[in-house]
Amino acid sequence: MSGSYDDSVGVEVSSDSFWEVGNYKRTVKRIDDGHRLCNDLMNCIHERARIEKVYAQQLTEWAKRWKQLVEKGPQYGTVERAWCAFMSEAEKVSELHLEVKGSLMNEDFEKIKNWQKEAFHKQMMGGFKETKEAEDGFRKAQKPWAKKLKEVEGAKKAYHAACKEEKLAISRETNSKADPALNPEQLKKLQDKVERSKQDVLKTKEKYEKSLKELDNATPQYMENMEQVFEQCQQFEEKRLRFFREVLLEVQKHLDLSNVASYKNIYRELEQNIKTADAIEDLRWFRANQGPGMSMNWPQFEEWSADLNRTLSRREKKKASDGVTLTGINQTGDQVSQPNKHSSLSVPSNTMQSVQSSYNPFEDEEDTGSTVSEKEDNKMKNVSSCEKNQSYPTDWSDEESNNPFSSTDANGDTNPFDEDTSPAMEVRVRALYDYEGQEQDELSFKAGDELTKMENEDEQGWCKGRLDNGQVGLYPANYVEPIQ
Repeated sequence: MSGSYDDSVGVEVSSDSFWEVGNYKRTVKRIDDGHRLCNDLMNCIHERARIEKVYAQQLTEWAKRWKQLVEKGPQYGTVERAWCAFMSEAEKVSELHLEVKGSLMNEDFEKIKNWQKEAFHKQMMGGFKETKEAEDGFRKAQKPWAKKLKEVEGAKKAYHAACKEEKLAISRETNSKADPALNPEQLKKLQDKVERSKQDVLKTKEKYEKSLKELDNATPQYMENMEQVFEQCQQFEEKRLRFFREVLLEVQKHLDLSNVASYKNIYRELEQNIKTADAIEDLRWFRANQGPGMSMNWPQFEEWSADLNRTLSRREKKKASDGVTLTGINQTGDQVSQPNKHSSLSVPSNTMQSVQSSYNPFEDEEDTGSTVSEKEDNKMKNVSSCEKNQSYPTDWSDEESNNPFSSTDANGDTNPFDEDTSPAMEVRVRALYDYEGQEQDELSFKAGDELTKMENEDEQGWCKGRLDNGQVGLYPANYVEPIQ
């Protein structure tokens, strides 16, 4: 036996069997272990929930950072959209992992906590009520049998001692017969002792056999009582095992995103976005918007003409506004479509004073006999971009000292005509009628086409807008209507 009975019977341990006195304590300890295992499982789930939360946060931060890098980087077209699809996937997966974290803590963790509270009842003196009930049950079932076992062990010990004494007496008697110096009276005493030891052996043997028989008779009842208490412990443990199995299945369902329909849709959509990337289409777009496909006003011979009414009226129309309209500025980044020589940018008049003091590109051209277009042709600038929305001045212009569009104004400060300093509210509109542009700075469209209005209507009834292909120009305000 591995243990001893609490009543200190002093029984030797002979085996590790459950039926040995005191060995029921392993079954009792299992109840305490069940409570500790509930805590362990809650800690396990809590740590996993924390991992899910950290992973979701890292996905969100990663997606935000790389989305900005890709959008500001040189990648363009369908491949850019496919690349950005990974960031969208990360944001959606992050939301799902936050839901997993919530399910683990709000459902699984709380479920274990509540079950543990209902299954285990703490006592004022420490320990659990269920543990004490099992301990008392086993002790009560084992006590009668343990008492008889003690008697058996005592009878066995007495019997074995009598046998030993008998053997010693016989040995002495045998040795005395060979001793001629021993008188008959002494020999008689040795013979009487042998006889008494034989009688003691018989008596102790009979008592030993009797106590062993009584123990055998009590064993069935002992086993029945122990079985009954053990089954109660088994039923309690079965509830815990079944509950753990149920909780683990719930945790598995919460962790297994492969069975979540929205999770499958995320990667189905990601695959579709990647497959839509078309290298040929991107190359075609770049050729048309950044390469040889761009339109160009090649220099041509122009006869002098006294009929400048339309050009001058347009110039007067633009001067009628409160600000000053600059022409010949190319759009950069995604807005670049075709470099229209007459695309315009309105700037308040007060921002032009420092530049106008030294040189005014918009003063009346009648003194020199050149048209507005000719003046603008001398001030055109090309802009190249390796990063979206980042422009660089060209190095070949020989009029840089008088160029009102250089990176610094007359005072050496930042360019007051930078588009970022005066953002306009853009509105989507739809064409009501066909319109064919009459000049280079006018847009052409068909009825039903959609475009973006970049500036409100001026006093002459013209608006500035941008077509979906990126072309920027003017159009009659009454030719379009806002898209509801």
